[in-house]
Amino acid sequence: FHPLFTKYNFVLDLKKSEDEILKNMHPKTRYNVRLSEKKGVKFEIDNSDKSFREYLKLTKETTKRQKFYAHNESYHKLMWETLKANNKDEFDSNKLQAHLLKAVYKNKTLVTWVLFTFKDTLYYPYGASSDQYREVMASAGIMWAAIKYGKKLGLSKFDMWGAANVPEPETNDPYFGFHRFKQGFGAEHVEMVGSYDLVINSLNYNLLKIGDKIRWAYLKTKPR
Repeated sequence: FHPLFTKYNFVLDLKKSEDEILKNMHPKTRYNVRLSEKKGVKFEIDNSDKSFREYLKLTKETTKRQKFYAHNESYHKLMWETLKANNKDEFDSNKLQAHLLKAVYKNKTLVTWVLFTFKDTLYYPYGASSDQYREVMASAGIMWAAIKYGKKLGLSKFDMWGAANVPEPETNDPYFGFHRFKQGFGAEHVEMVGSYDLVINSLNYNLLKIGDKIRWAYLKTKPR
């Protein structure tokens, strides 16, 4: 078996009231949420083609700035065309649907998140942000907006999609930054079953692993 993703996660109970959720936040997180509101950052669900193009643009900016690799544009386009809700008000709990949440300040989109909904759960799989106006704390504000959106839909849980494998990771842990960000909202650190490759043909699988190593070596030579 070969693990594909971290099996640790943060899950927030959306059945709690907004006041309870705010109370359970880390004081600095709560301050940043309120600061984003005070600064006038606006948050909205917008599934338009224009907003999705903004998401793609910000994804490129984010991967270049933070020096990591993300799915390519064709992947995101296929995901969006397959799963997107037709409009901001469409919601069907029996279907896996994608919704685009964005944070706007001074007519500029600062953060965009793709959110999934299915059954009783809200998921946060993808996000991208601008490096401008970081002082208005749009990233903290958009998480709070996502929480309120999940509650508005009557969902029970918010799956924040990934965490370090210990509740308090070291600062050199590759997951430290986004772990601490999600932790600040008072979510529970949980261990999942995990996702794995089940190897049926060891020869082909070893060839696949060699090819994957070559692919990553090639990617590291390319400018981001």
